[in-house]
Amino acid sequence: MGREVRRVPANWEHPKRSNGQYIPLNDGYTKRLHDWEEGKSQWEKGLYSDFSGGWEPISEAYRGQTWEEYDGERPDPKDYMPDWPEDERTHWQMYEDTSEGTPISPVMPDPESLARWLADNDASAFADMTATYEQWLATIQRGWAPSAIFSPATGLISGVEAKL
Repeated sequence: MGREVRRVPANWEHPKRSNGQYIPLNDGYTKRLHDWEEGKSQWEKGLYSDFSGGWEPISEAYRGQTWEEYDGERPDPKDYMPDWPEDERTHWQMYEDTSEGTPISPVMPDPESLARWLADNDASAFADMTATYEQWLATIQRGWAPSAIFSPATGLISGVEAKL
């Protein structure tokens, strides 16, 4: 992706390394763990995902591999954001998620405040590109934006700027 809004508690402070840099964290540990365990179970039956909700026999190219070789090690909760209950996710924060995910904004009480902060502070929509309040708000309402989009008509623009 590129930019992703995450719902967080009001007092959330994204963890930092001793040098002050944010520690990248994925979102969605519970779902990822469930998907990994289901995939491993199916793999042990000789099946893998057809990526449309079904399962098909493991192709010859992957036979002989373990599930971990194919999909990676079991997800580790330390690599993920906490899975707070929905009623604790009262605030909003914008993340870059091209890698695992680090915040590009402070925690804000509502989408409008977050969009205003992002626009007023020239937050990066992609590389050195910024975005307007309206573009940030549309991204927040959608929940995400790709890093960038290229078309012959517009050239390279940020996913936040694009009208998706």
